[in-house]
Amino acid sequence: MGEAMLAAILNKKLSTPKAISVSDINESRRRYLVQQYGVTAATNLLAVKTGDVVILAVKPKDLMGLMAELRGQLHPSHLVLSVIAGARINTLSLGLNHDCLVRVMPNTPAQIGEGMSVWTATSEVSEQQRSRVKAILGAMGKEIYVDNEKSLDMVTAVSGSGPAYVFLFVETLVDAAVEIGLPRDMAEELVLQTLLGSGHLLQKSGKPPAELRRMVTSPGGTTAEALAKLDAGGFANLIKEAVKAAYRKAQQLGQ
Repeated sequence: MGEAMLAAILNKKLSTPKAISVSDINESRRRYLVQQYGVTAATNLLAVKTGDVVILAVKPKDLMGLMAELRGQLHPSHLVLSVIAGARINTLSLGLNHDCLVRVMPNTPAQIGEGMSVWTATSEVSEQQRSRVKAILGAMGKEIYVDNEKSLDMVTAVSGSGPAYVFLFVETLVDAAVEIGLPRDMAEELVLQTLLGSGHLLQKSGKPPAELRRMVTSPGGTTAEALAKLDAGGFANLIKEAVKAAYRKAQQLGQ
């Protein structure tokens, strides 16, 4: 996700490679980022000192060590933007001894500028800094601000984990198409275009999904037969239970 943000910032010309310093515990990863984007590789402390926006995009298991290293090194005006799953603002504030914080829940389509990011901020974040956050997240797709941090756990279960649900559905639909006799390459093209077209129709038609579903479902037809099988298998309830399970896990990660 850190690289996705870096690419988006540079593609939208929100900054220049010379103005960006990156740090990573993996040396080969640092070399790749320097070669790919022309940015500067630096230690965590040096990266903090040379910028006014600090983006934290480490794995949750590495957060405590990073906060210990950066504690006391941040200027009060530093804007710290975290995309670390489960890392609550209070945890970041205490660990960094810093209050100008933004917490973001993005998702993987941000890698191609089609992401969905939901974020919240502390009262210490200025309007100018909020505008910068909106610009950065907007460069990766769409963004929504929420006042209540608790909403981010819910968002994690829906849009954060949501791409995996979609990928599983696509994977399964392709396999089903192959099982009834279609060549895999054709099945993949059919499923992908059906997914993209359905999403665009839903977005542009202005009609709710239930109405669009009814429009394509003729009584006694093939679609009705398929939907009846999904309903008998508890498809809708399984999706709801999956989202609830992800939500509970998100809450646990933040404890």
